[in-house]
Amino acid sequence: MKLSKVLSNGMFKNNPIFMQLIGLCSTLAVTNTLTNAIAMGVAVTFVLIMSNTVVSALRKVIPDKVRIPAFIVVIATFVTLVEMVLHAYAQPIYEALGIFLPLIVVNCCILGEAEGFAYQNKVLPSFVDGLGTGLGYTIAVVCMGFVRELFGSGELLGTRIFPESYPGIGFLVAPAGAFILLGFLIAAFRNIMKKREEKA
Repeated sequence: MKLSKVLSNGMFKNNPIFMQLIGLCSTLAVTNTLTNAIAMGVAVTFVLIMSNTVVSALRKVIPDKVRIPAFIVVIATFVTLVEMVLHAYAQPIYEALGIFLPLIVVNCCILGEAEGFAYQNKVLPSFVDGLGTGLGYTIAVVCMGFVRELFGSGELLGTRIFPESYPGIGFLVAPAGAFILLGFLIAAFRNIMKKREEKA
């Protein structure tokens, strides 16, 4: 199994948001600003990489009957580390992400990779899979955050992009706007992937 293919599969072919439609709760909730989207993407990527690596390293030790609780304990450990770091050094981001930060523990994207890939493969491919899937998740949430903040409020990363007279599309910042935007992004992403496959 080529590591480059494992990486690209996580980012594109098996993108957790645009292709598998998992982990959507946090995607819709925290992407009202680009800062929140980047922070969530980095947090999820870190947890994916570390949990995949540990689960793969312990796959022959973890009894099959308790593998899911064991995965959750491993994931929860790294989520707690992320929470503690953000709470200590990035209080505004910690508060903005709110309840969705601890909910990373039960994110289907992370648990699915632990069960479907890391538990069945060696450490290095599992590490790369975690990185690829995390980057795929980050691509999705950053796209959402970019569009919602730019057109919803006329700003990016807290900096005014459009003139003060720009009224903003308030609907994009609302949850319903996020849901509709996600639908358009999924359609666009899948169309691009289909064209790439036809050319290959």
